[in-house]
Amino acid sequence: MDDNKKKALAAALGQIERQFGKGAVMLMGDQERQAVPAISTGSLGLDIALGIGGLPKGRIVEIYGPESSGKTTLTLSVIAQAQKAGATCAFVDAEHALDPEYAAKLGVNVDDLLVSQPDTGEQALEITDMLVRSNAVDVIIIDSVAALTPKAEIEGDMGDMHVGLQARLMSQALRKITGNIKNANCLVIFINQIRMKIGVMFGSPETTTGGNALKFYASVRLDIRRTGAVKEGDVVVGSETRVKVVKNKVAPPFRQAEFQILYGKGIYLNGEMIDLGVLHGFVEKAGAWYSYNGSKIGQGKANSAKFLEDNPDIKDTLEKQLREKLLGPKTDSELAEMKSMPKMKKAAKEAAALAEAEEMENATDSDN
Repeated sequence: MDDNKKKALAAALGQIERQFGKGAVMLMGDQERQAVPAISTGSLGLDIALGIGGLPKGRIVEIYGPESSGKTTLTLSVIAQAQKAGATCAFVDAEHALDPEYAAKLGVNVDDLLVSQPDTGEQALEITDMLVRSNAVDVIIIDSVAALTPKAEIEGDMGDMHVGLQARLMSQALRKITGNIKNANCLVIFINQIRMKIGVMFGSPETTTGGNALKFYASVRLDIRRTGAVKEGDVVVGSETRVKVVKNKVAPPFRQAEFQILYGKGIYLNGEMIDLGVLHGFVEKAGAWYSYNGSKIGQGKANSAKFLEDNPDIKDTLEKQLREKLLGPKTDSELAEMKSMPKMKKAAKEAAALAEAEEMENATDSDN
């Protein structure tokens, strides 16, 4: 770049900073490149398929699939993993179908989970925006896009036509909250349902609800499907599940993961770790016996998975080995963020308690 262009650029940058504040424009090389922070999904195979060890913070994620495919179970698993790291989580239950007992069985601390059951789509998205702008919530789940009913549709009659209302609502809301999500470093997950397009002759007739805006704004889109049943004898105890990463802005897309979801227990992580351990050489298999570090751990996959459940230290070591081989070791910035999460959560609770005390004091003063 010649001197005249450099001077013109410097003058333009100076004017931009004076008008919009310092940091409005910056050189990418001025800042140290950091890995995208992620929150585990609870499935080791899916974390690896996502390329960064989980779902990216500060981004929008869409999870869609047919009915009873495991969409809500997967998101509750994300909440459980985030809470273990000290994160604050919220669940916007637009379907009014969240079961606290089921969530607790999957490892969710329901006492610390923020839950909202809004009346309209506008209310749900406004609550989401306010939670994001608080900078105190790390994970927000919206279940689901299809249940975000516009106020005009609720107040109208049953047979009224409301063309494109929900799509316009989603488009406006996503325009509004995307920047706030990045600034707050908050993971926002939209659960979506599948609909069929009429008259499609070629290609898939499947589409998702809520228009096209979410497809563009989402950094990650996951297609989850039930591929079979898990049986103990003649009794169905779970489902075989396949998740395909159909869009990924933070790692290569189109990877997929397969795992089991057991009814009342959630994602079968121990069995998944045995399979991945055999695949990548950390667990040896001879006939029906499985061995780890030269010692037999069980006959059959179920017994070996039970061994991992009973020996959490060995399970943690195997998981660490698999993550380091397939994803690389954690960076210093990721480790520092994990340590800071409990402190942030404590500070948020203290701020909420202080605000509540001030509100009660104001109410007492007004009564007097």
